[in-house]
Amino acid sequence: MIRKKITKKELLIGILSTLFVITLVTFYIWHQAETIRLGYKTRQLEEEISSLNKEIEQLEAEKASLLSLERVERIARTKLKLIPPEKEQILQKNSETESKNR
Repeated sequence: MIRKKITKKELLIGILSTLFVITLVTFYIWHQAETIRLGYKTRQLEEEISSLNKEIEQLEAEKASLLSLERVERIARTKLKLIPPEKEQILQKNSETESKNR
């Protein structure tokens, strides 16, 4: 059996081809791993957004209940001891008088 002698040029081409294939496979694996990592991060951020949206809805409902006119009036009457104004204390704003002053 006679062996064919490998020249330096053929050896260099073989080594470079092998390195090129290894580089391509390494890049492909890195790309897949990065895609998976970003998918997990995206899912985590979507869950956080959903949680924050629920919290916003709860806070808006609490805000609405705290600013309800009935509650404000009850606090004004009971805690602050306020009473409704008398007729003499109410000032009417005339649009005619206001437009003449301008």
